[in-house]
Amino acid sequence: MAVDRTLADVLPRLPLSGNLDLTYRCNNNCRHCWLRAPNRPSEVKRELTFGEIRCIVDEARALGCGEWLISGGEPMLRPDFADIFDYVTRTCRSYSLNTNGTLITPVLAQLLRRRGNKMVALYGPNAAIHDHVTRTPGSFEATMRGFRYLQEAGCGFCVQVIPMRANYDHLDAMKSLARTLSRNIRIGAPWLYLTACGSVRRNAEISRQRLGPKDVVALDLPIPMDGEQLRADADDRHEGRPYAQCIALRREFHIDPYGGMSFCSYVKDPEMRYDLRSGSFRECWETFIPSLANRIRVGEEYRENCGACQLRADCRWCDVYGYIEHRRHGAKVEYLCSVAREARVFKQNWKQNHRRYYGFAGMTLRVESELPIAETTFGPEFEVFRQQQPSQEEIAIRHHFQLPDTEHHDLGRPVYRRAPWTIYRRASSWVYLVMPRDGSDQGPDSVVVFNDDHSRGEFYHPNDHAYRRGNLHSLTLLAGDQVLLARLLLHRQGFIAHSAGAILNGHGLLFVGRSAADRSTVARMLSDRAELLCDGLNIVRRVGGRFRIFGAWVHGEIPSVSAASAPLRAVLFLRRSSQNRLTLMSDSAEAQGRLLGSCVRALGAPGRLEPTLSVVAQVARELPVFELEFDKSGRIVEQLKQLTQ
Repeated sequence: MAVDRTLADVLPRLPLSGNLDLTYRCNNNCRHCWLRAPNRPSEVKRELTFGEIRCIVDEARALGCGEWLISGGEPMLRPDFADIFDYVTRTCRSYSLNTNGTLITPVLAQLLRRRGNKMVALYGPNAAIHDHVTRTPGSFEATMRGFRYLQEAGCGFCVQVIPMRANYDHLDAMKSLARTLSRNIRIGAPWLYLTACGSVRRNAEISRQRLGPKDVVALDLPIPMDGEQLRADADDRHEGRPYAQCIALRREFHIDPYGGMSFCSYVKDPEMRYDLRSGSFRECWETFIPSLANRIRVGEEYRENCGACQLRADCRWCDVYGYIEHRRHGAKVEYLCSVAREARVFKQNWKQNHRRYYGFAGMTLRVESELPIAETTFGPEFEVFRQQQPSQEEIAIRHHFQLPDTEHHDLGRPVYRRAPWTIYRRASSWVYLVMPRDGSDQGPDSVVVFNDDHSRGEFYHPNDHAYRRGNLHSLTLLAGDQVLLARLLLHRQGFIAHSAGAILNGHGLLFVGRSAADRSTVARMLSDRAELLCDGLNIVRRVGGRFRIFGAWVHGEIPSVSAASAPLRAVLFLRRSSQNRLTLMSDSAEAQGRLLGSCVRALGAPGRLEPTLSVVAQVARELPVFELEFDKSGRIVEQLKQLTQ
């Protein structure tokens, strides 16, 4: 198969995001560093000037670039860093900055208050470990001073904990220190690259600092991804073109300190870099980079090793890593082979212990968690919805137990604000923030990120306390699952309603009433004559051309729930009375209004009522809708039996 055209056809090939390395010089001399260049005048002369950087940024911006990653080396070594930073970030949509923090001053800290992601590296929990890694006495103290300046300026930042052999035994202490400095921390790349320059001496030191395969997997969980085996099988490398698919799909570029440009920061083959000093940004993006798709080839070495390997879907290998490791395109990286074997074991364990399937409304909800899912994690009401395998229509959510940084990232356009929810819309995703109900400005209690159609969701929680206690009554770990269910059904010809549901004589009945007590009362009357679905929330959805009713797990007074479904026979609006009778409603508009009033609304969707209103109107037109008057005698059951015969 050639390049996967799905994304390539949908997204114009524009340079939307740029990586800009200002220098490879650094005031530290870290044991693991693969890029560091000597801090010599000759090196300074090779670097792009501020004027050259301005021209490049302007050209990139004119072609659509709105995001920048500024890095090095240590970018603040440049005396013109403040000017460069100000120019690059002044008009961009978002930016990230990588720094070791040692050169931050009070003046720079004020400049860094500009909204964006600042990542400051931490190499140890104390001076002894940190300075041992950097091989620079006083670097820990300088980094702590930089943190203080950022804090005093009110500048948010992320502490990036960098793991390696020299500090791995102190990783927990490093994370503890990081949490005292910022509420945003991340673990840096757990496996190390060999040097870009190919230094044998430095490569030997980096190899000594590499973590074992099990530790790499533990720090960067290779969670199974949808379609990963298909993507591996469709890889262009079997045609000998290692970069064709990547070039077609990537909307990013990288510029090194000397004006060399390519499509990826890990591309170190000089033949794959374009000299911006002798040409234009546009020519590089539109002509040079696409030409690399066919120019760079791999041969028998790749086909006999990585190209034929059964672990391709589990491996982090890319041709750029093969080149960095051996200076040959298509070369195998034995270290990554051992990591891939551990990743395969992890994925098998993940599928068994970190994943569960639950059926609802003809669909499957796949629930995954960073922590193992025990038999007692979720309440007993979910057991009847358990499935061993997913259905064809699968929704997937995954739980994480650390909040992401929302303060310094562009969340998108706000589309909904009503306590406790704040919802943002991005180009192809949705961001839901669950804010504190007391109105305090302490950041969100939870964060949820959905893809465009809400079929994939990442749920971020502040801690794992409730999860470990277990007996949870929500698969989303939020106050209830109805927000997710309502949003999923919005464009799937269905709705979820506050109701009681039952199957009598093979027919589904939906009981709608303002009073939860009334719904539960009718459900009890039917309990020994019908299959009770749920007395809290039930789902109605068109399947195979007709409406069916499905039980849900969000119950009321009666804990008994069912995953069964049946063709929907009638909708019945409940009213307590001294009589027991069914009265067919003739006013379709009234029936639609009352049924719509029982539906759980989907939050944040533009025109969010229209799809639900359309389905409700179809139900009211196609099915009989009754007023059901009842007393506590139970005599109404006989009339319901006649209705379903």
